[in-house]
Order: sequence, then C-alpha cells, then structure tokens
Amino acid sequence: MSSGARRIGIKIWLLTVVVILRNLLGNFALSWGMKHAPEALSPLGLLKTVFTPWILLGIALLILWMLTRLTLLSWADLTFVLPVTAVGYVLTVMAGKLFLGEHVSPWRWTGTLLIVAGTILVGTTYPKTTGDGGGPA
Repeated sequence: MSSGARRIGIKIWLLTVVVILRNLLGNFALSWGMKHAPEALSPLGLLKTVFTPWILLGIALLILWMLTRLTLLSWADLTFVLPVTAVGYVLTVMAGKLFLGEHVSPWRWTGTLLIVAGTILVGTTYPKTTGDGGGPA
C-alpha cells in the first residue's frame, strides 16, 4: 500500500471513530434526558423537554454525527461504513448497562457479539473499492 493510500486509510479510520462516538454520545444524551423528563408528557411538556440541556446536547451531537457520517460516506464505500460504524451499537449496549443500569439479556449480548464479529471482518478490508481509489484530500 502506498503512503498516500495509507494516509487516506488513517483519515477514514479517524473519521469513523468520530462518527461512532458522536452517535453513541448523542443517543446516550437523548436517553438520559428522556429518562429524567416528567413522566406524563403533554405536547407542551414534550416541547419543554426538547429544550432541556441533555436533549439539546443529544440533538446537537446527532446533527454533527449526520454531517460527519455524510463526509465518511463520501470517502469510503457504503458497504464499509455501515458495518464498521455498527460497533456503535455495541458501545451503546455497554453504555446502557454501565451508566443507565439497563438489563441486557443473554440474547442481546449474543447479538452484540455477532455485531462485533461482523465489524472485525469488514474492518479488515480496504474502505474504498470504487472510483479512482481516492478519498479525503
């Protein structure tokens, strides 16, 4: 692999980590905010809830997630991006268990391990197979 291709690969992997973390943290903030929202949400109560700090943080992170994901999709194949960023689901399960006290059944852990296996398999391939083989500048 040439140094240019190696540099592109490193940039893609760094952006992949950013995409995964923004998705994880954005969804975590939304979940935390909604778990601490008033139990009976009326339309007005829901509107007020949207403007609480945790919900606003979650929304902002998920907007940034979408923008960085779009960039990543312009740099790498869809068939690489989606499976590799699915590791975010694994981290979400772990965050739910560790920080939100959620129960994770053996079936959920099994599914999570299957996602890890798929991510490892896809992660061993080169991220871009179409076009001129280019990526980020």
